[in-house]
Parts: sequence; C-alpha cells; structure tokens
Amino acid sequence: MAEFVADVFTSVPRRDQRTKGDCYLRGLMLDGRRKSISAMAGRLPDGDEQNLQQFVNQSPWDPVPVRRRIAERMVPLIGPDAWVVDDVSFPKDGRMSVAVAHQYCGALGKQANCQVAVSVHAVTDAASCPLEWRLFVPEEWADDTGRRMKTGIPAGAGHREKWRLALDAMDELAGWGLAPPVVVADAGYGQNAEFRAGLDARALDYAVAVRSDVTVHPGRAEPVTPPWSGNGRRPRSRYRQTPQAVAALAAEAGREAFTEVTWREGSRGPMASRFLALRVRPAGVRARRLVQQAAVAREGHWDGVLPAVWLLMEWPQDAEAPTDYWLSSLPEHTPTAELVRLAKIRWRIEHDYREMKHGLGLDHFEGRSWAGWHHHVTLVTAAHAFLTQHRLHPKARTPA
Repeated sequence: MAEFVADVFTSVPRRDQRTKGDCYLRGLMLDGRRKSISAMAGRLPDGDEQNLQQFVNQSPWDPVPVRRRIAERMVPLIGPDAWVVDDVSFPKDGRMSVAVAHQYCGALGKQANCQVAVSVHAVTDAASCPLEWRLFVPEEWADDTGRRMKTGIPAGAGHREKWRLALDAMDELAGWGLAPPVVVADAGYGQNAEFRAGLDARALDYAVAVRSDVTVHPGRAEPVTPPWSGNGRRPRSRYRQTPQAVAALAAEAGREAFTEVTWREGSRGPMASRFLALRVRPAGVRARRLVQQAAVAREGHWDGVLPAVWLLMEWPQDAEAPTDYWLSSLPEHTPTAELVRLAKIRWRIEHDYREMKHGLGLDHFEGRSWAGWHHHVTLVTAAHAFLTQHRLHPKARTPA
C-alpha cells in the first residue's frame, strides 16, 4: 500500500498530509460499520480525530490531481470496455450540508432531502473504478450567498444540469489524455438529445437507454426538400413519413423478430434475453438542430441528413411487451451481441456504488463543506482503486 499511496498522493505537497491520507485510506478499508472520521479514528492505532478532521475538511490540498493520478493508473490496468455515466444520492438531514436540497433521491426511491453527484466510471464485466466526480448544485443554491459562503462553494460552481456535468467530467478526462471506448448511460441521460449531441460533438460513441416514447424514422429514410418558388423563405427538408415511437416499432416487428442473446455469466448462470436491433434516425426538430450543431463542431459542415444509429430493443420471453430500449452510435457493422453486452454493462456502476457505500463509507461523510465533500469522495475513490488493483493482481486470493 505504501507504493500506491506515494504514487497517487504525489501531488499533495506536504509529507504530513500524505501520512494523513494513508491513515484515512486504511480507516476506510478497515472492518467497521461506520466510516465517519470519529469512528475510523477510534479503530486506527495512529488515528487522531482532530488531524483527520483538519486534513479532510480544512486542508487546502487539491483533490483533482489525486483523481487524475488514480485515473491514469487504473484505466490501463482495467482496460475498460466502456465508461459509464450515472448519478448517486446521499440522504441528509438539515439544509446546511453543501448542495443539499429536496430532490429525487435514488437511494430512497422518492423525493427527499439529499445531495446528488454525477460520476464517470471505467468498466469491464470483471472490474471497474470511478474516474471523475461532479457534485450537483441545485438551483436554490445558485444565489444563496449565505449558504455558499458557509460551505465554501467556489464562485464558478453554479447550477448545471447533470448531463452537462457528465460532459464536463469527460472533457476533464480528455484533458488528462483519456478517452472512452464507448459511453454508456441510463435513460436519465440517454433520453436527452442534447447529451447525445454533446457526445457526437466530441466524437464519442455511445450506447444509452431511452424511454419507449422516443420517436425515430427508419434508417433508410432521408429528408426531401420541396422546390422553392422563389418567394419567401426556402423550404426546409422534411421526412415524408411521420416518425414512430420506438415502442410502436417493436410492436410492428412482432415478438418473433426478437432473438435470444447471452451477454455475460451471472451469479446464477448465463444472463440472456431476446433482442432486436434496427437502424433508425432520431426524429424531432430539436434533435435535427442539435445533430447539425454537433456535425459542424466536429467536421466543420453538415450534409443535411441525420446519421443513422442503432435502436436496440429487449423483449424478454415471459414479458407481454418490450421492456427496454437503447440508442447507440456504434458502427453499422457492430454485431447485436456486442450492442447488448455494452448496453447491459451499466450494472458495474451500481456494483461500484454499492461497494463504496456499504464497504468504504462513501455516504458516511458528516462534514458540510465543498472541500470536505470532494476530499472525501477522492479518498474513497483511492481506497476503491487500491482494492480493485489488489483484486486484479494475478496472485490475488480472490479473482476480480
């Protein structure tokens, strides 16, 4: 562990701070139900509650270079098949914890008082690791000068939608020389045409979930521009057919068009279901405008045709109707089995959240400050990375 700590904390300037970082990591990884600073200090032979409190909540060390070093170390080790984007919530009491608000809390499955953070993880079916974090700042905090000052929110950290935070995180990772093989996300992100366009503008492939009411045109459809009479505005190109909801496309294809695909081995045997993949073009004026902007940003021009993407649909054998839908910008020659494998790989981020919460105290932080929250999640990320590295070692007692 000494080599790991020396490497990932090399940007932390003072030796005593690095020593406290080592102590905090050991506290997170030790057995014990509660991973608050007080509880960890009581379990550690060199635990000093006051020193750890100062290190996490007041010390000015920058967590970003630490996360960068963790990412640079772990991405080659894991060899990710995808980067997964998601958000995680932390239920809280009171209104003074940084960025807390009454909002949807995934941990409780309802509206509740909580913090929400967006994270990006490098994943395979065998291993995964968080790469970046963004704390979501609700609108009510944007102009709340009193709470912002008390919690130390930087002036430039205002309200940004979660999908924008995810793109911000990927931009920072790109600045570190890291790029995803493909981006995977649930419908909270995939449903948003602006998020997909943001990935297109960055030339990043994706496989993202969408709802059943997303509308598309057939992949072979192309817009037609009516002749211009010479008067008024030039007519816009339009599709001849009305777009269809993806649920309607699935029903039209029928159950018999879906074939069984196995995507991985689960704890109870092979994971399999029935799928159908079709080429489609996302519909809607907004989607068209965003694709145009993305094409211009990426290539400097746009040929006026929405690019075809994959629509992947799942209809389990025992279900009365299709249950899940995804859009993917992966190449046309991508096999359906590979589309399924990547669409389903999002389970790893839930595995990470569960391990970090239940085993490493991700949601046990009791501080209220912006700096403290970011220090804590960075230290939890380091602990998770160390354990992942240990499990991936060829001589590890427990395989990854």
